[in-house]
Amino acid sequence: MRQFTRQFLSAAILLVATLVSAANERPNIVVILADDFGVGDIQAHYPDNRIATPHLDRLVRQGMSFTDAHSPSSVCSPTRYGLLTGRYAWRTRLQEWVIAAYEPPLISADRPTLPGMLKQHDYHTACIGKWHLGWEWAGPQPSRMTEVKNGQKTLEWDFGKPMRGGPTQRGFDQFFGVDLPNLPPFTYIENDRVSPLPTARYVHDVSEGVVLPTHSVGAPMAPGWRMQDILPEITRRAVRHIHDRAKRDEPFFLYFSMTSPHEPVVPSKDFQGKSGIAPIADFVMETDWSAGQVIKAIDAAGIADNTIVIFTGDNGHSHYTGWEQLVEAGPMPSGPYRGHKGDVWEGGHREPLVIRWPNRVAAGVSSDQMVCLTDLFATCADVVGASLPQNGAEDSISFLQAALGKQNDDARTSLVNHSNHGEFAYRDGPWKLVFRMSGPNLTQSRGKATVAELYNLETDIAEETDLSATHPETVKRMTTALTTLIARGASRPNLKSSNDTVVRFDTSQMRRWGHPL
Repeated sequence: MRQFTRQFLSAAILLVATLVSAANERPNIVVILADDFGVGDIQAHYPDNRIATPHLDRLVRQGMSFTDAHSPSSVCSPTRYGLLTGRYAWRTRLQEWVIAAYEPPLISADRPTLPGMLKQHDYHTACIGKWHLGWEWAGPQPSRMTEVKNGQKTLEWDFGKPMRGGPTQRGFDQFFGVDLPNLPPFTYIENDRVSPLPTARYVHDVSEGVVLPTHSVGAPMAPGWRMQDILPEITRRAVRHIHDRAKRDEPFFLYFSMTSPHEPVVPSKDFQGKSGIAPIADFVMETDWSAGQVIKAIDAAGIADNTIVIFTGDNGHSHYTGWEQLVEAGPMPSGPYRGHKGDVWEGGHREPLVIRWPNRVAAGVSSDQMVCLTDLFATCADVVGASLPQNGAEDSISFLQAALGKQNDDARTSLVNHSNHGEFAYRDGPWKLVFRMSGPNLTQSRGKATVAELYNLETDIAEETDLSATHPETVKRMTTALTTLIARGASRPNLKSSNDTVVRFDTSQMRRWGHPL
């Protein structure tokens, strides 16, 4: 009996040791998402860029850069939805623009999410920074989807009560940050509560920076709120979080969703004037610094070898925060590509994407594998050996094999991009079929047929020559493929799902929010 007990204890100890070892082998995953960061904003990728980015340059030397990486949308909320759900946001009711002030959650309560999937595999999950995916705000009226942009910003809300439908109810164990930096309420949110309470009112202060939210003067604000403090504060929180989690056996997932260089353009004191170009260039430099602090924390905590770091951006560089000054000074925020934030053109959604995983991902190399930020879900699932859900991640295809330098016959070869105004573009290899608005603006285009234009990015990276007239068979083939992909509700192979509303690419939508099906 005693011998049996000893054998049982030895077996139990071995089992526990094996489980602990297996847990320790699961890498931590840190996703750094810059806000309005152009494909041309890393100096190591474009040496003629005069904005110094030493921290991201170092990451480029240590990791793999994907040169054909894309956000699914050219604006904020839809891209964040796609990254966290593995699903294109145009499959939801949101057909244009972003989540406005006090609008409800875009991610439905029953939808699988990337952090939720990782939690099921014993990861601690945290979101620090910008959420911008909606909440159910407490007040005398519910949060609503409004056709008028920011149509609820002047309503009264009860900030003393918890909000539902945010990060901690969509797969994250904890959250600290802001809804977004340029819309009310101007204060921090911790988990599901506003803190501190916004008992003051926003006043326009030109000393804060440029492209300030003057449209929100008088909106609820925390006493003493300084927009210049947001990026340094969330950076400190992310660094502290990394050091804390490094002391624990449990692997962690950190989604560091930055607020820069999105407006308001508010570089903190140490970065004001540092670029010698413009405040927006200073803010890009502070963005580089912030990402660098997070990466340095990983290294200093001694967990670099077992941590995957992915740096990318949510959409192209903004054209209204100092674009002309940047171009005149030499930097090209969109690199050689046409367009910028909001556009269906490459400059609107082509992004830097750098992944570092020491001893697994080769250092200082690049890959031309096509990647979409919706693919992070499937890639992380591959990393932890998880199966993708049958009721989610409809547009997520793993790029892990490409990151590991291996051949993958199931790699992505096509993708869909969506503009601020609801325009569609469909990629198939080098071909890009754009369905642009027919009129000079969205108001004059609503309900009218879109205009199909065809480009070959292999020979025309700047999208200058429309080939639709000379390649009608390609236009027809790609139009059919896009129609099928939309109708099937998924682009993942061998999966059929459904959209939340009627989705049209051949005409400009009539409403910002589509009718539910």
